[in-house]
Amino acid sequence: MQNLQNREVKAETRAVLIGIVTREADAAAVESGLDELERLLDTAGGVAFARVVQSKDTPDPRTLIGSGKVQEVAELCKNNDIDLVITDEDLSPAQIRNLEDDIGGDVRVIDRSMLILDIFAQHAVTGEGKLQVELAQLRYTAPRLIGKGTQLSRLGGGIGTRGPGESKLESDRRHIQRRITALEAQLSEMEKNRMTMRASRDKSGLPKVAIVGYTNAGKSTLLNRMTDAGILAQDKLFATLDPTTRKFELPGGESILLTDTVGFIRKLPHHLIKAFRSTLDEAVYADILIIVIDASDPEHEQKLEVTEQVLADLGAAGKPTLYVFNKCDLVEGALPTVGGRNAEHQIHISALTGSGYEEFAQMLESMIHAGKTRVTFVIPNAKQGALNTLYKMATVEDVEYGPDAVKVTAVVDAKVRGMLREFDPTAPAKGQDW
Repeated sequence: MQNLQNREVKAETRAVLIGIVTREADAAAVESGLDELERLLDTAGGVAFARVVQSKDTPDPRTLIGSGKVQEVAELCKNNDIDLVITDEDLSPAQIRNLEDDIGGDVRVIDRSMLILDIFAQHAVTGEGKLQVELAQLRYTAPRLIGKGTQLSRLGGGIGTRGPGESKLESDRRHIQRRITALEAQLSEMEKNRMTMRASRDKSGLPKVAIVGYTNAGKSTLLNRMTDAGILAQDKLFATLDPTTRKFELPGGESILLTDTVGFIRKLPHHLIKAFRSTLDEAVYADILIIVIDASDPEHEQKLEVTEQVLADLGAAGKPTLYVFNKCDLVEGALPTVGGRNAEHQIHISALTGSGYEEFAQMLESMIHAGKTRVTFVIPNAKQGALNTLYKMATVEDVEYGPDAVKVTAVVDAKVRGMLREFDPTAPAKGQDW
């Protein structure tokens, strides 16, 4: 047991963190998981009082940890006025009930997934975000909060118990499934609206770029640097929950759409992925991904693997990707790289100080222009609306006005070139490819 209370503890909720070393998880991995669990607890507004680590070949099916460790936790809680225990592994409803019974007192037991849900509940801002959190809570948390035989009115407040759906969770358990069905219907309607918005973006012809990465890698700081979006950027996990889309002008003058997404994390609860699927799909519909990596994090490689695995699970793998190593101002010594991945598309920056930012913007522009062609269009004066299309959807390099027509040299993709085929003197006959 490691006592973490080497600093003055304020009135925050104090918690004991529990990890378990098994044949599948060594001591280093468990300590790393507990470090992240402590950061999650800090984000939720609590403070870690102690860590208890059990070494066991396989988790105890009744209480996760052995009876001796449960007694150790019980004494810790009793002697130090601890009211919360958090495990780094997911617990079944029976395990929660057994742990609470064995520990005694009014100590609540939650797991990592429930803590993440609590943080999402705090940070949900939009109506859709709040509904998504409530749905995830109902699907995952409700059966796990019965504890000690009480009803769901046990949700009284504190870490792991709050959320937009709190009052609904306190209602009769018989109505929970009815509430889930209603939430799914509401979110389905919102998804239709989101699809309409995506269709509108597609019609605009602007390239779509999604900023993704592990939580607290600096995605929001980067978007703020690029667009003055004014998004909350804190040194906290999941500081940003709701996606934000902004227009960004590349160095050459062409505009693109940038979307900041919710951060990824190890053991991201399945129900959370399901509830936030429409939000996470921003990465699926993007033309290019910017994966932001915290270069100062000694575990950046493992966290990059988590990010790429989540993207693969979402069906967003294989897209053109720009790897952005952020927070390089905090790195001492050699800067990290992406190893065996596409080394051509990686850049080292500090979104906070602006170091490397211009090179980053130029690299992003070159990726967007990949596969594009420089074309000189001849647009009759009577059809100069096509010139507006080029300004919106391409990079215009030169404009020469004549008595009958305008000659416009622009860098265009295949879609725009096809749209303006009639003004392209080099275009082949209809029905033939370039």
